[in-house]
Order: sequence, then C-alpha cells, then structure tokens
Amino acid sequence: MFGALRNIGSAEVIIIAVLVLLFFGGKKLSEFGQGIRESKKELKNIKEELEKPDDSGSASGGGS
Repeated sequence: MFGALRNIGSAEVIIIAVLVLLFFGGKKLSEFGQGIRESKKELKNIKEELEKPDDSGSASGGGS
C-alpha cells in the first residue's frame, strides 16, 4: 500500500511543502505548530501526574 512512498525524492517533498504552504498559509501553519507544542506539553504534564506517587491514603496507617 505504501510502496509508492519509498520512491518520493526531495524534489517531490519540496513541491508538496510549497503546495501545503500556499493552501493553508503561513499563519495557519504556525498556529498548527503552536497547537502541537501545547499538546505535547500537556501530555508531558499528564504523564508526570500519573507517575507521581500517591501519598493521599497510604500514610494514615489504615487503623480505625
């Protein structure tokens, strides 16, 4: 299915990049890049929260 993608050269990549830039415009692409950066930052924060040890109930001793 993706066998044709192996034959794409640098000239084709440049042409595709120029077409994308013309189609979306520089402002939209910069907004897209900013959104990706913010998403990565939020995913990192979520991962850090999940990896943080939960001390809320383990120190109480569990006694009545």
